[in-house]
Amino acid sequence: MEVSRAGYYKWLNRKPTERDVRREEAVSLVTKVHEAHKSHGYRWTAAFIRLNCSVRISDNFVYKIYRIYGLRAETKHRTKYRPRKIRDKYPNLIFTTWDTVDRPRQVIVSDMTAFWANYRYWELTMYFDVFTKQILSWSLSYQRGDRRTYINGLKDLLELLEGVPSEENITVIHTDQGAVYSSIAYNNLIKDPNIYRSMSRAGKPTDNPINESLNGWIKEELFLDYNLEKSEDVPALIAQYIKFYNEMRPCYALGYDIPNHYEQKYRNGELEMRNTFKNRVLTETPKFVQQKLSTPVKEDETKDFDLSTLVNEALKK
Repeated sequence: MEVSRAGYYKWLNRKPTERDVRREEAVSLVTKVHEAHKSHGYRWTAAFIRLNCSVRISDNFVYKIYRIYGLRAETKHRTKYRPRKIRDKYPNLIFTTWDTVDRPRQVIVSDMTAFWANYRYWELTMYFDVFTKQILSWSLSYQRGDRRTYINGLKDLLELLEGVPSEENITVIHTDQGAVYSSIAYNNLIKDPNIYRSMSRAGKPTDNPINESLNGWIKEELFLDYNLEKSEDVPALIAQYIKFYNEMRPCYALGYDIPNHYEQKYRNGELEMRNTFKNRVLTETPKFVQQKLSTPVKEDETKDFDLSTLVNEALKK
């Protein structure tokens, strides 16, 4: 251990410092107050000690004692947490593997976005190609909760996808768990065995980042560049914008290429055939966590501490 015998015995027989004694007394006092008044949390306990025991003690210090020694306020009405039951109708076939999509029509995402224009509430449903960022189909309605926007958009999309029987040309349609997307009527329209359904997890909009991002950009451009709010013919303006989007608008995710032009480059063999989507690894772990776990840890960050040392260090802060 490279420690002298005299130094070891001096350490072994050392007496606790005055600070150590005060710390132990504080821990003992907090535990006793908690045992006597279990219905209260750390702030009340700290206030009780300051007012009735004439001891200077901070809320933060009492909080650390509560946390380290596992003390908690008790109540008859504590919420009982149960693990969420998995009710996802279709599995998530993408998770964080969006960058593995390697051809047009391979993964298509959809969502509905709503806005107020021309004194009406409008709902717009769009279907995006993840690889080319094209808007493949869309449907608009001024009736709140109109399911026809989803259905009509899907019908137009299925017509576009007809005649692709090869197993290598699998198409994944990814949506959230909205009522229409989950309905039997909607999913019964998909009869092609090469079209697979995929769904985001409940309450996880980050499972559909392509659609969420594009919806945000499109609404900004419609209102700021096309003055959608003042338009007297909203459907005509939306059709005009979508034509502009597919045929003229540079897209950052494509290296500022145009969606239709980017697809044509793929058809002409000008883009590298990556063949990465079928080798994707599905995991719920976010990408930044995966990268952090894959980063090698430095030797000085792997030191072991016993529990007592960890407690004392936490209480010193």
